[in-house]
Amino acid sequence: MKDPKKSTRQSNRDDLLQSPKGMRDLIGEDFHLMQGFFEKAAEVALYYGFQPIETPILEKAELFNRGSGESSDVITKEMYTLKTKGGDHLALRPEGTPPVMRAYFEHGMQAWPQPVMFYSFGPVFRHDNPQKGRYRQFYQFNLEVLGTKKSIADAMIIMLVYTILKESGLKDINLQVNSIGDSECRNTYRRELTTYYKKHLKDICPDCRERLKTNPLRLLDCKNPLCQPIKDSAPESVASLCPACKTHFKELLEYLESMNIPYEINSNLVRGLDYYTRTVFEIVTTKKAGDLTDQSPALALAGGGRYDGLAKILSGKKEVSAVGAGIGVDRVLMQPDYAKLTPRIIKKPKVFFIQLSQDAKQKSFEVIEALRKVKIPLAQSLSKDSLSIQLALAEKLGVPFVIILGQKEALENPGIIRNMDNRSQETVKIDKLADYLKKNV
Repeated sequence: MKDPKKSTRQSNRDDLLQSPKGMRDLIGEDFHLMQGFFEKAAEVALYYGFQPIETPILEKAELFNRGSGESSDVITKEMYTLKTKGGDHLALRPEGTPPVMRAYFEHGMQAWPQPVMFYSFGPVFRHDNPQKGRYRQFYQFNLEVLGTKKSIADAMIIMLVYTILKESGLKDINLQVNSIGDSECRNTYRRELTTYYKKHLKDICPDCRERLKTNPLRLLDCKNPLCQPIKDSAPESVASLCPACKTHFKELLEYLESMNIPYEINSNLVRGLDYYTRTVFEIVTTKKAGDLTDQSPALALAGGGRYDGLAKILSGKKEVSAVGAGIGVDRVLMQPDYAKLTPRIIKKPKVFFIQLSQDAKQKSFEVIEALRKVKIPLAQSLSKDSLSIQLALAEKLGVPFVIILGQKEALENPGIIRNMDNRSQETVKIDKLADYLKKNV
């Protein structure tokens, strides 16, 4: 009979050797694909005058409670929080925008030439139900423009996101855009929406009944099939825009048309966070759900909008007009037409370095350093002693040249270079190996 305590202990040990639910390791090619995308996105952003910023993974929980909205799903259901030994309440960042706005104030960026433009990349954390393309630790590339209310900033953010996705190989994407107005005209729309939904109270899901009390705009963010017919016939926010918001939205659409970026106005698009004003947008795939994921057919790859009210929410007094976007990198990488961008740091090895004795291994770092300084990437297996095993590894990698360093070569200072195409060999002094390969590779 099995000992139940022993089985439990073994089960706990097995569980200890698994990554947390909804999180995973990035190893080798997976890491390189992530890095390759980041380099492409950063390159596009840099050419448009954006500068890098990296904020802490941990921030004060109140930063998100205020900024993202206490009624949002991020705050009510998804945020990872902790209390430090000193009594501080911190949160693993569930999104990137409030930390950048916090940094804007902390570092006195109001005195910098405006607008201030940043890009960032890194992990974010949400205790959401894990699905294909949705992790609890996932990666975002973010763009933020702070210090301007001009519609051209909205257009630039959208254009950069669209360009990054296109230059990453994605073809089947669609821009959806909407305007939800500002504090002046949104109250009118909120009242219309509330009146409409109250007529259909029995036909909507329990979450939407709660949203009707706390944040009516988020009714349009509901993904429950039960609510879709009601949502499709709901009043449109663009019909309630004040003259200033209408002008801003009209200018944005004119910019998009001048840049030949196709778009559609999605009157149900509001985004899930409370700080958005005026422009909101998403870029989604136009593939069918069965091709890619188990989620909705229009899988969102990126999204963002204007958040003119966030600064005042956080500071209590100062207003800063701003607009930004985030790209869901994990979702981009899972697309079948992703170009599998290779990071610049990764170079295919041109040489396999074989060492056959202890003296040769002691000499090996001198050889590796010499090749590194002339930027010749190599592969090697320092733990192997067999010539045949190491040659087999070289064959598998398809490298054009092999350096062989044995006992004799290590003592007398020549190395053997073998051409793997024609199997010819030459003897070259160790201090001349780098020059020889630089000319011949």
